[in-house]
Order: sequence, then structure tokens, then C-alpha cells
Amino acid sequence: MKTLTEEKLNVVNTSVEKVDGKALVRGKPVFTDDFDIPNTLTVKILRSPYAHAIIKSIDTSDAMIEGVACILTYKDVPHVIYTRAGQGYPEPSPYDTFVLDKKVRYVGDGVAIIAAENESIAERSMKLIKVEYEVLPSILDYEHAMDKDAPIIHDESEISGAYDPKRNIAAHYEMEIGNVEEELKKCDYVVDETYYTPNQSHAMMEPHGAISYFDPNGRLTIITSTQVPFHARRIIKRIFGVNSRVIKPRIGGGFGGKQALHVEPYVVAVTLKTGRPAKCIYSREETMTASNTRHAMRFRARAGAMKDGTLRALELWGLSNTGAYGEHALTVFMVGGSKTLPLYNKVKAVKFGGDVVYSNTEPAGAFRGYGAPQGMFPLDSALDELAHKIGMDPIEFKLKNSIREGETSPIFRIMGEGREGVDQIINSCKIEECAINGSKEFGWYEKRKQPRIDRQRQIAHGYGVAFAMQGSSIPAIDMGSATIKMNDDGTFNLLVGATDLGTGSDTILAQIVAEVLNTTVEKIIVYSSDTDMTPFDKGAYASSTTYVSGNAAKKAAEKMKKEILNAASEIMNKPIHTLELDKDGVISEDGKILSFSDLQTKLFYTFNQRQLEVTESFVSEVAPPPYLVSFAEVEIDLNSGKVKVIDFLNYIDCGVPINPVLARGQVEGASAQGIGMALFEDHVMDKNGRIITNDFFTYKIPARGDIGRIQVRFVKSYEPTGPFGAKSVSEIGLDTPGPAIANAIFDAIGIRIRRLPISSEDLFFEIRKKGL
Repeated sequence: MKTLTEEKLNVVNTSVEKVDGKALVRGKPVFTDDFDIPNTLTVKILRSPYAHAIIKSIDTSDAMIEGVACILTYKDVPHVIYTRAGQGYPEPSPYDTFVLDKKVRYVGDGVAIIAAENESIAERSMKLIKVEYEVLPSILDYEHAMDKDAPIIHDESEISGAYDPKRNIAAHYEMEIGNVEEELKKCDYVVDETYYTPNQSHAMMEPHGAISYFDPNGRLTIITSTQVPFHARRIIKRIFGVNSRVIKPRIGGGFGGKQALHVEPYVVAVTLKTGRPAKCIYSREETMTASNTRHAMRFRARAGAMKDGTLRALELWGLSNTGAYGEHALTVFMVGGSKTLPLYNKVKAVKFGGDVVYSNTEPAGAFRGYGAPQGMFPLDSALDELAHKIGMDPIEFKLKNSIREGETSPIFRIMGEGREGVDQIINSCKIEECAINGSKEFGWYEKRKQPRIDRQRQIAHGYGVAFAMQGSSIPAIDMGSATIKMNDDGTFNLLVGATDLGTGSDTILAQIVAEVLNTTVEKIIVYSSDTDMTPFDKGAYASSTTYVSGNAAKKAAEKMKKEILNAASEIMNKPIHTLELDKDGVISEDGKILSFSDLQTKLFYTFNQRQLEVTESFVSEVAPPPYLVSFAEVEIDLNSGKVKVIDFLNYIDCGVPINPVLARGQVEGASAQGIGMALFEDHVMDKNGRIITNDFFTYKIPARGDIGRIQVRFVKSYEPTGPFGAKSVSEIGLDTPGPAIANAIFDAIGIRIRRLPISSEDLFFEIRKKGL
């Protein structure tokens, strides 16, 4: 097996500049809203003021004022049921959504589409539409979704794929290895507690937006801020029966929120109706109240161990809120177990399961971490509680029971995403190094010997640790492709369907190709995410771009290398085995050099004329997990209950980081997002189901001044199945802040918090109860 030190790398594992960085800092028009297509209609959506209602009548006659091109209701768009989830086909999410429906299921659900010459006219028209509603009883608390007298949210006859819609159950899953009940009886110590994780808004800087138009040849074209252009094309075809071209421009963040169709059906409906270009850009309020959120979940966690710290049994039994529609319902819930429980593979018995329920709240969907943060909070917190009961250091307890290289877990095979998983042996796992190195740098053992409470300042300090694993792709399901074309100026076009969300994937894919071809990133010209022009890729999700799309790019580059050497052998009249790629060319054993530019020029014009162009695809057979150990130091104001993260140290095994600066930025950003989920981001809804935290004034995401240090360290690791030894890095940083902070609070003041976000008010009253 190769190691990092054995791999001679020139471009990979180097922090090169992002290929799109200059356009961004210069403020060039690169986002969806920057595109200015002549004669474009502005599209606005009339939304339901009720959480659950039937549209008895809708009158648009007064709203057809001058400048309005069309108003579309449920009567005017195809009545085709689909899922908004951008997932591999066939989607494991229920088909329970229409473009517009006679029934609305949450405050913000679409009622009518208004297309006008400008935004002002569209908004005036919207106010003139008369809608008569029959208001229905609603479910705003998902813990009551399965009550006997609960109203049925999805009673449409067309629904398919939902587990039991008459009981408001979108999905159900359960699995057990061994017998948890019997093993718990044998344990010396048992923890049995319930934990809650909240809805969370994606809060990406760029809101949802899309433009549709017919090109000069009559081809429907959609420019959209999406993570899944190929899935979007397929779903649009299902709804409207038309073929289309989907183009993904630069995206200003997605975090999973753009792994669903939000705006695209609205603009397409208008373009098909009027023949004109249509543009819809959500407001911040719409983005936060009428798109999707993280799934709120409740887990009962049970864990049992012996006096010596041997873990014998684990159980996570959950309830998840999918909101009004079921996109990603089953898969997010399953990841709550499949990307958490295998970390502790020494147990005799393990159980996972529960229900995903509908409610009359904003739909939930994909969100960075994709269920793993919801599962890791109860799991890691329960193990921390168990370690304290035993009287064992949490690091030592978790390391004693965690997975190592060369080992496996039966959960890998049993639990995939919406279906069975695949067997895999762990080839790279440096979690022990992460824990040991991190504890030394953090000063874990020294700090925990210090007094926790400063009575003079009325401040407490606490120290917590959390372990996590994630995955790299959805094995045996999702595929990525790459095409490379050689040019006569010595450059290469790299065409990939992979979707850069601002993560830098265009850059790392260029680095991978440049490494194989022994050239520089500047010579790799990247074109990504255009369904007509680039090869297929499943899109940006499941921590898969580096692993899946990266492997596809590497395979294509290796194939191009062979093509180059074959062509050079013909032109130079030298055996292939005497040739090697030199920087920007081919060199023979006798020192003669043929530049890439000269080679392709000869092939274009004079010698056995042809274009060198290759395409390769990659489907993963395994999903090698990255591993992370995070250390949190918190400061608690005993007079107010306010918690501040002073230091958050991440030690991560992500294999070989293709671009260390970009990898570090991914972990830092995920950590900040996780800290926001743990302490700041509160999704507040009024008694009628209206979200009142609908902008950045009322919905608090952490600013830089709200967090102390976030540090990221990489341990040396090499994943043999990854491109140049790489694994994923983008999601795992979100898994640890919740439990690490909760564990640190307990360490500081002996109060165990089992519900996120941790508000200063709630903690203040707990501090008063404890008499601190």
C-alpha cells in the first residue's frame, strides 16, 4: 500500500489558487442573478398564509393588470407528482409534490405563479389575486404527527413511495444486530436518555434562483443555482415532458439546500406558457421559509458498558420531521445511523430505527452532514455520559471501542442510503492519531486538572471532546465522469459534470489532472456542470466530489497520458517505453522533447490528423470514511448562561488533502456551521406555523466575533482507493461541535444539555436550579 511519503507529488497536496478566484475578487458577473437576458419576465410566487388548507377558489382576473404576462394556478400547470429531491434514480424519496396543488401544506407553500415585466408590477398583481381557503387542522409539533386524531397531510391519491401517509409517516426504518435488550441487562452501566436536534436554515449567501429561456434553435435552457444539474434536467422532463439543457453557473453556497428543485419548475412553466425568458430569484425570506431546512430529530439513545469500559450495546431510536414534503426523508434518517454507529464496532449488539413524519412546517431536505450531526449528537453525548458514570476519561473510553484499520462493521453492508449498503474493510483510519495528537496540542489532560469555576469573575470553563466519522460518496449508486480534450496551445479542457458550490472542486479536479499530466493547473481549463456540454455527474452531495469525480478525472487523465504517449511515439519515432511526460511535453531517453503544443498542432494539421480526447467514468465500490476528533473549550457566564467557544481544535483524517488550504477552509466552515447549530441558530415559529426568524436579523448565524479560535490539523493518512490517497472532507466538521460543546458544558458546571440549540436563557435557569 502506498503512503503519503511514497507518493511523489508536484501539484496535489499543494495549496494552489482557486481557478475561479480572480473572477470573484474582481466582481465579475458569474452568479445566476447576474445573467441579463433580453425580454425576460420577472417571476414571483403567491404563497399560502395557512399551514394547512384547501384552495376553494382562486380569482386572478383583477390581477391581470398591464405588464402582467401570465398568472398560473394549479389549474394551469401539469398535475404530475414528483419529488424535489435531487437524488440518483430511482429516488428513495416519496413522490408527494406538485408544482402547484389545490391543497397547501405549510405557510409559504406555492399558490400561484405571477410573471410580469418587472418586480414592481408582479408584486402589485400578487396583492390583487383573490383566494378563498378552507382552513384545515394542522400539525406544527412533529412529535404529535402520528396521534390518532392527527389530520392527514398527504391524502392525494397519486402519492407513491411514502411508508404510511394515512398516519403521516413518510418513511420508516429499523435494523438490529444482536439483541440490545439482552446485552443491556449484562452491562454494569447504562445510559438511557433522549436528545433533540433542531431545524437549521442553510443560510447560504446566494439565495435560490433560476432563469429559463428558449435558445435560437428552440431548445429549452435553464440557468440555475443548483447542486444537481443532471437530476434537475431529469425531473423537469418528468414534470413537463420536455427536454432541456441545464447550466450551473458560479454558486454562492448551497450546503445541501440546492440539492432540490425549488425555483426551476416555476420559471419553466412561465417560459412554456409565454415563450419568453423567465427569471425568479428568491428573497432572503423565501429562501429561509419556503425552501427547506435541516430535519429536526429526536433520538432515544441507549448505551451500556462494563466496568472496564467495554461497550456492549448501542441503540438510537428516532423520530424525524420531514415537514410538508418527504424529500430526502428516508436517506437523511438512515445516515443518522449509518455514518455514526460503525465508528464503535466493538459492541455486541446495536440497534437503529424509527419514523420520519410529515408535519405542516417548511419541508426539510438535504443539509451538510445529511443526518450524521443529528445522530452524532445523541451518540457521542451518551457515550460521554457513560464514560463519566464509569469514571473513565472520555477519550480513552471512545478509543477503546472505536474502529481501526483493517476492521469492518456489519452496518456498512446493512445500511446504505435508502437501501442496503456495501461491505467494506477500512483501509485508512487514523482516529487514534487524531485523538492522541489533538489531546496533546489542546492540553486536554492538563486543562482538566484545573479548577472549572472562577467565583470572582462568575465564569466557568469546560473542556469537551467528540469523535466522528462520515463517508466518501454513496457506494455502488452514484457516478461521476470527466472528459479531457487536448489543445494545440498546450492546454487541456477538462469537462466535468461535478458541481462547484464555492467549495473549490473545479480547482482540485484541475490539480488531479495536472498531476497526472505533469503540467500546471493554469494549463487545465475547467468547464463544469452543463448538461449539454459536460459528461454526467450525480452532483455535489454525499461528500463525493473529491472521491468520485476526482477518481473519474484521474482515470481520464491517465487515459489521456496513454493517448499522448502513443501519439508522441508515432511522431518522434520512439518506442513508448522510452518516453515520459515532462513538464508540458514528452521527453525521450535521449533528451529530445516534444511539447504538448507541438504534438497536438501536428495532429491537427500534418500528421495522422486527429483530436486527442478521452472520457472516463467512476462508480465507487466503497465509501471510505474520514475521521475527526474535535476538542472544545467553552466559557460560561454564570450570571447570564451565555456560552462562548474559546477554542475549537479539529484533528482530521481525510487521507491526502488535494489542496490543504481549501480542505482547511471546508473544516473551518463546517465547524462554524456546527457551532451555529449548537448555540445560535433557533428556528422560531408562531402558533399559526409562520416562521418569524426569516432573515439574518432574526435568525442568528455566528459571526467571526462570536467564536474564538477554530483550528484544523491533518494527520498523515493515505486512502488507497481515493485519488492520490484522498478521502472526503467537506461535511464531517459539522458532526462534532454539538456534542463537543454539550460535553464541555457538563465538564464545566455538571449540567447535561440534551437539546440543541443551547440557549443562554435555558442554561441560566439550569444554573440557578443547581445553585451555581
